[in-house]
Amino acid sequence: MMQASISEVFCSVQGEGPYVGYRQAFVRFTGCNLNCNYCDTPVEVTNVCRYEAVPGSNVFLDIENPLLPARVGEMVNSYPRLHSVSLTGGEPLLCAEFISSLITDAPLYLESNMTLPRMAKKIKDKISYVSGDVKLLPHSLLEDPELHLDRTIECFRILKATKARDCFCKIVVTKDTPVDEIEGVVGAISGYISSLILQPVTQKDMQPEPGCLLKLQKSFLNDVNTRIIPQTHKMWGCL
Repeated sequence: MMQASISEVFCSVQGEGPYVGYRQAFVRFTGCNLNCNYCDTPVEVTNVCRYEAVPGSNVFLDIENPLLPARVGEMVNSYPRLHSVSLTGGEPLLCAEFISSLITDAPLYLESNMTLPRMAKKIKDKISYVSGDVKLLPHSLLEDPELHLDRTIECFRILKATKARDCFCKIVVTKDTPVDEIEGVVGAISGYISSLILQPVTQKDMQPEPGCLLKLQKSFLNDVNTRIIPQTHKMWGCL
């Protein structure tokens, strides 16, 4: 059975997007296929998974990696009254086989960079919520910018919003984010998503001007429900 390297399992609340404040278990996978210049999350493979058995206690048990889906399911199901289980990272789609075997009491909430469509096909029927990022990275960080965009659009098509699954798009906006590229990709995926979240980057020296965000929001409102939501968990210091 497929095993995975997990850096953390804990219970907290969602801090980004339209489900801000909802209680979730978080399963943070290691490893990522991208190298985002604003990323503040360690993605290196670790020897142990840090498991916070009591939410908010800041007391962690070290569980040896890699882990089986059944073990992660036990850890997650120990938390009562969850809205959903956030599969985050790193990039969780790298562990699609693991996710296919994961059984949890609460529905699965995928947080993905949406660049691995072949993996997305393997788990699309397991996922109830999709928080799909559009990574508008400098071309210097991408081997093939056009292929990167094509894969992103294809992932949204595969994991699109349906009666059984919500799918929304989240775009982290920096002061250097190219507006024309945002407009192009949003136009391509607007039929697949329930809403668009413009998220100003947390790092102060990279943040866009408020006027830029408001202008972007206005340009998209005719096509898709568009909201500006920063990272709220950073405001009150939760995981």
